[in-house]
Amino acid sequence: MNNLGVTATNKQIIKLAAPISLAILIPQLNYFTNTIFLGMLGEKELGVNGITGVFFLILSMIGYGLSSGIQIQMARRAGEGDEKGLAQLLANGVMLSVLFSLGLMLVTLWLVPLLFGFSLQDEGNFELSVKFIYTRVWGLPFLMLTQLLYSFFISINRSRMLIYGSLAATLVNILLDYLLIFGKGGMPAMGFDGAAIASVLAEVSGCLVMLAVFFAQRLHYKYPLFQFRHFDIDLSQRSLKVAAPLIVQFMFSIGGWLVFFFFIEHLGAQSLAASQVLRNIFGIVSVGTWALATTCNTMVSNVIGQGRQADVIKVITKIAKLSFVYAALVCVLMLIFAQEFLSVYTNDQSLILFSIPSLRVIIIATLVMSLSTVIFNGVVGTGNTLVNLTMEVTCVSLYLVYCYYVINIKQSELYLCWGSEFVYWTTLLVGSVLYLKTGKWKGKKI
Repeated sequence: MNNLGVTATNKQIIKLAAPISLAILIPQLNYFTNTIFLGMLGEKELGVNGITGVFFLILSMIGYGLSSGIQIQMARRAGEGDEKGLAQLLANGVMLSVLFSLGLMLVTLWLVPLLFGFSLQDEGNFELSVKFIYTRVWGLPFLMLTQLLYSFFISINRSRMLIYGSLAATLVNILLDYLLIFGKGGMPAMGFDGAAIASVLAEVSGCLVMLAVFFAQRLHYKYPLFQFRHFDIDLSQRSLKVAAPLIVQFMFSIGGWLVFFFFIEHLGAQSLAASQVLRNIFGIVSVGTWALATTCNTMVSNVIGQGRQADVIKVITKIAKLSFVYAALVCVLMLIFAQEFLSVYTNDQSLILFSIPSLRVIIIATLVMSLSTVIFNGVVGTGNTLVNLTMEVTCVSLYLVYCYYVINIKQSELYLCWGSEFVYWTTLLVGSVLYLKTGKWKGKKI
């Protein structure tokens, strides 16, 4: 086996997943702190942070879709032992990511006032949201470059390097959040706007640190990026062919969540504020699961690159079992200490009691997600991303039908609204398992 190949032992799965978990957890701690700070400003700021956070998550996941498509190709080159081909993918990916992010920024600046003006009922929520996004979007090019570098390090089995960029961005963000939101250390008290500026500067910091790590590790010698200084249109088209379904898939996935928050805004400030806290908790609980899903994605592609297609189902099954055990342990703790955990976010006892039934629904839904997201990412790793897109469109469509009826029509209790997570993750699980059983993913060239 070449030195970039992987073996799907529990030890190597955990070795690859653990640093990814930490890299995901560190920014989640940042969101956690950010939610606490904005909760101190008031219920309105906390609720609007939920809407703007999900919208920017869409932009982030579009970038993640692009980097994931390139990661599938890089992991395949790693499995083949093709270091020069891997370097070419990274160099061209940098140029493609910059162009893509600039185009996405222009679309965002045009679209946000139209989308939020149509969807939000409260004028104050509209003004806060648009102003925040207009500042926040300037960090997008740096975020997308960081995502690409993360994908590169995961592809070459050096996922521990992700920690440095995540840690730098999080520390900068938490410090600047404190200084700029509340006006500490001689800084102006900018409130909600301060959170946006802090996030942009944090993304710049994270990107610079990851570039520094790349060159400090002297990886530019092993992977000669500067041999590929011209934008390769053919390679970009192949990358986009793999990435485009993932990009659309993530837009549908998180876009459905944005619609969910728009509907929740119509239920009132308390429901919106509670949902922002619940979204943050959902992110923290699922850290290990998402890390194992990313590990599954790259391991499946790597194993196929080694010509070991017969081992793909074994790899996915082994990682899915680890994910379920992790989720079960976390869920038990969250169910036992639900009120204590919610009290970290807010001192408002009425908001805490209001949120507990929905928190229990989310925690149980996490058990389904722990399986479905790993198995789905196994499908992603096979490279047939059009299949992923079809699954995503189907799942999100059913999710939105549920949300429209339960939230918009019935105006149901919040815990029933969050039952939409069961609809989404169960459908995704069934679709992923059925596709893998067909064997149609075998022999896919990327």
